[in-house]
Amino acid sequence: MLSQDLARHAELQRIMGFKFRVQHTLLKSFTAFAEASGDEYVQVARVLEWATLAPTPQQRRNRLLTVRRFAQAVAAEDRRHEIPAADALGRGLFERRIPHIYPADEIAALMRAAACLKPSASIRPLMYETLFGLLAVTGMRISEALALQLDDVATDGLIIRQTKFQKSRLLPLHPTTWDALDRYLSARRRVGTLDSALFISNTGTPPSYNTVIAIFLRLARSAGLRGEPGQPGPRIHDLRHTFAVRSLEQCRHDRDAVGRHVVALSTYLGHAHVTDTYWYLQATPILMGQIAAAGEALHQGAGT
Repeated sequence: MLSQDLARHAELQRIMGFKFRVQHTLLKSFTAFAEASGDEYVQVARVLEWATLAPTPQQRRNRLLTVRRFAQAVAAEDRRHEIPAADALGRGLFERRIPHIYPADEIAALMRAAACLKPSASIRPLMYETLFGLLAVTGMRISEALALQLDDVATDGLIIRQTKFQKSRLLPLHPTTWDALDRYLSARRRVGTLDSALFISNTGTPPSYNTVIAIFLRLARSAGLRGEPGQPGPRIHDLRHTFAVRSLEQCRHDRDAVGRHVVALSTYLGHAHVTDTYWYLQATPILMGQIAAAGEALHQGAGT
């Protein structure tokens, strides 16, 4: 019963345009847990039992709220579903997780680890090396990279089609990035598959989001970038933060230039509003030095 309810709910979410990927994974875990205990409907006690299995307070609260939204939807059809209170595990204050800004050597270490994946004679190691490198130098969302098709590789760059905010955009690429991408494309053309996805694994099919995340975490640990499972550390999404910060570091640091650069960066990242781009910025020694220099110049009357 719960599995069927979830299947209908997930289909509705996708029809409405939501990717519903992470939420679906969590809800499948919950419904399997609940049905193993014989539940046919959402029960508050079972939700709390399942949610508290998560290792951190933030993950526990996320589990609770994800099931709560599902319960609200299915309870509209059948009141036998119980809706847990949003604060059943306490009130949580949202805290922005400080992003990890990768130094160049860490990105290189991650790509070297990807290049050592097995089977060595397959496209798999080159695919992951190229994928992680492309995320680092373009700031793409991982979902955007996995959605790329061969036809999206244009003469002027990569075409990102109808993504998070229903916006398409063109990402120009540096010549060195083109060299790496061309190397991958040469290997990609030799793979016998009818799938038109740009990134495919040794099975001839594109890797799933969850698979890529799992591979990233394993490689990050092998490269010494993360600790044991369950411990916090650099995320794949931090590559997007890193791109935004490094881009701003290289901008000429007068007020007008920075203003123009942030607008261009917002467009490149595919944001609906320029304020969304501020979320990706993080203080670094270079940026703090530039801010200090601008403040000193202003104090002395030389700045504007």
